[in-house]
Amino acid sequence: MTSLPTTDRLLLGPGPSPVSRRVAESLAAPPRSHLDGELVAILDRIRAQLTRVMRAPDDALVLAVSGTGTSAMEAAVANLVEPGRRALAIVTGYFGDRLSEMLTRYGASVDRLPVEWGQAVDSAAVERALGKHAYDIVTIVHGETSTGVRNPIDRVASLVRAHGALLIVDAVTSLGAVPLDMAGWDVDVCYSCSQKGLGAPSGLSPLAFGPRALAKRVACRSFYFDLGLLSSFWIDRKYHHTISAPLVYALHTALGEVEDEGLPSRLARHEAVHRRFVAGLSDRGVSLLPAEADRLWSLNAVRVPDGVNEAAVRAALLTDHSIEIGAGLGPLAGRIWRVGLMGSGATPENVDRLLVALDDAIGRAGR
Repeated sequence: MTSLPTTDRLLLGPGPSPVSRRVAESLAAPPRSHLDGELVAILDRIRAQLTRVMRAPDDALVLAVSGTGTSAMEAAVANLVEPGRRALAIVTGYFGDRLSEMLTRYGASVDRLPVEWGQAVDSAAVERALGKHAYDIVTIVHGETSTGVRNPIDRVASLVRAHGALLIVDAVTSLGAVPLDMAGWDVDVCYSCSQKGLGAPSGLSPLAFGPRALAKRVACRSFYFDLGLLSSFWIDRKYHHTISAPLVYALHTALGEVEDEGLPSRLARHEAVHRRFVAGLSDRGVSLLPAEADRLWSLNAVRVPDGVNEAAVRAALLTDHSIEIGAGLGPLAGRIWRVGLMGSGATPENVDRLLVALDDAIGRAGR
């Protein structure tokens, strides 16, 4: 018989983030079927909670896709893209590139606006790109998980709206951790995940379509990600798929914790914890990759000091301190550590524990 993990591990990588005791205990609530009256009542509450946390327009369609963040990404693309539509993909890292690839797979004619990894997009560059062609769709990642960069969605959104295109925003690593205002910024489609800033297990991914996006939907070639069918399940109680009741309980509980804390207080906590970590790194002569104004609070791209074996440090943190952090991706492989401080994991105590463990791991295993 295969045994389950029995030891605690502090998850400070790019995701998943730690879950609170309250969220963990919610997973053990008595199961209900996917169309049980008690369960669908919770789905209604989740839709209302997500509308508030995402600050979605009142007339938006808001639900959660069964799957990880990539499933919501695909649902966003699948319901807006068909052959003949033209898209501008703003690519500031690994997940901006994934969006570009997904647009192509669904038949869009895609132009890319590449940005050096570790930098946020310049709104002037977006303005120039939008002036070259008439685009139907623009995609951008709010919090780029591969680089620790936060892109200026408010400025980009105003440009996209002025040019008559729809804006799809990836908020996988920003929702619940840094300011996000779908309605205030005129974002047409926004999606996220459950396992990062919201502090739930992975497996459900918030998705919101504003009114302009709903009006420009296409015939979706995916059955599973068809927004009309998903809406029929979430709102009209028509069978589409067997949603996981435990994951529904956990997301509902996690969103309740967000609102109990208060969104402004939660965002302030993430900022304070981020700044505590940055200050501790600075005391040790270690810096972050992005410029200060462009940094995510929830995902810190830490430059590996010269002469340090980054893989050995990660291994020592895991083996000796039971702390997990992430490695760099793509051109940043071997150059950064990705440290997630999000959800219930964003605490001063976790920052202090990690800094002490990094001192030990670098001193004993890193050189």
